[in-house]
Amino acid sequence: MARTVFSMADNPTLVSKSDRSAAQLAAPARWEERSTNRVLESRRDQILGRSRQLVEAGYELLDSEGLEGLTIRAVLKKTGLSRRAFYERFADKDELVLAVFEHTIRLAAGHYGELFRAVSDPMERLELIVTSIVLGRSTLEEVDGEHSNRRGAAMSREHLRLAESRPDDLQAALSPLITLIAQQLSDGMKVGVVRHDDPQRLAALVYNLVSTTVHSELLAERAAHCDRARRVQLAADIWEFCRRAIAA
Repeated sequence: MARTVFSMADNPTLVSKSDRSAAQLAAPARWEERSTNRVLESRRDQILGRSRQLVEAGYELLDSEGLEGLTIRAVLKKTGLSRRAFYERFADKDELVLAVFEHTIRLAAGHYGELFRAVSDPMERLELIVTSIVLGRSTLEEVDGEHSNRRGAAMSREHLRLAESRPDDLQAALSPLITLIAQQLSDGMKVGVVRHDDPQRLAALVYNLVSTTVHSELLAERAAHCDRARRVQLAADIWEFCRRAIAA
């Protein structure tokens, strides 16, 4: 009589149960997950805290030293962090500059959010955004003077370079501001003061016009003091151009 050889492969149900049991044993226990998550959350706060230190140092160095002064060595000296701490967070200087861009855009968005509380008309909100960009006011403080102009010129130069070398990353950094512009355009369409079109597309056109003009102005002024009267007139001219372009 032939002997029957039986294996788990002959019974898919047993194989499936065995696989599930093995997977359950391999998975972390609940207490292990809780313990791991607690440690990771603690580390996350520490990592983000040091990352913000680096970005804020970069922002301040652009103010005081311009683009030439924004080096990894200078950032580390200002923060007291190690080179290892920098490279754990940023692959290179470009990534730090992108982070500074996003930091600046978030400051601007917060600034506009505060001002919007007292402004209900979407066209007035758009005018506020456009003129603020041209005048270089991206925080709740009045940012006039040599430092603001130096940082603005440095960021303009880097904006143009990153637009070519890392366009997707730059677009992601700028997206909060473009989205904010698009929201005002959309609100304007709803009340009939802005012509109907794709709000995001119109927002990109408005931002590109404003930023390109401002870049040219800042780069021309970087060796001289900012002419505020000329800049105020430029802000009014750009807004009038934009207003006519988007009006219903």
